[in-house]
Amino acid sequence: MVSAQGQAELMSPLMHPAFRLRVPDRELYQLPPEWFHSSSGPVFGRVAVRDGDNDLLHQQDGTPLGVRIKLFGRVLDSDGRGVSGTLIEIWQANSSGRYVDQYCNRPWLPLDSNFSGAGRVLTDSAGNYSFHTIRPSGYAGPEGSGLLRSAHVHFSLFGPKLSQRLVTSCYFEADPLLSLDFVLAQQHDPRARERMVAAFVPEQTGTVDGALQLAYRWDIVLRGSAATPMES
Repeated sequence: MVSAQGQAELMSPLMHPAFRLRVPDRELYQLPPEWFHSSSGPVFGRVAVRDGDNDLLHQQDGTPLGVRIKLFGRVLDSDGRGVSGTLIEIWQANSSGRYVDQYCNRPWLPLDSNFSGAGRVLTDSAGNYSFHTIRPSGYAGPEGSGLLRSAHVHFSLFGPKLSQRLVTSCYFEADPLLSLDFVLAQQHDPRARERMVAAFVPEQTGTVDGALQLAYRWDIVLRGSAATPMES
């Protein structure tokens, strides 16, 4: 364990003290050199990224509860060029606001046996990606805190090496809890907050398999003045 001073140095200035699980309390671990590679794209574990890994609606035998959404966009560099071969992983709460995670501190909320809350995809040659999932619920912060979270999806992006990882979150346009989200509020620049919000796309919204599917577009800019805010 590190000292209080060391812990403070490890903390991101964007972290909120009510979310202790988001803050490291130990020294960073240096991965073995053999874990790093120089292939044309990232490799995660022993299983390659497969077609359908980005479809969270059909991972189980049944259908997840909640409003279906298509979440799509591009990964871009500072000049607006698409970044191909980026491994994108997402994780999110279900339609009741609970994660499939042992550390989720809301055990009174129901799990959905047909929803894992996790998916992944590689960007194509133009930097495009897409996920089919359900719109997560917002949820309350730690009991008694009065804090709220709006609906959001966590994103992890890997470059050609596993050491090249960026983590961020995507929010949703017109969510009534956006202005009350205490984590999003840590981004003090309103323009930065806007870059974290996916835009509703009515022309791609419709029915799929007889069910309503909302469409949202969210482009991720890796660097430059218009970069998407990332967690430190």
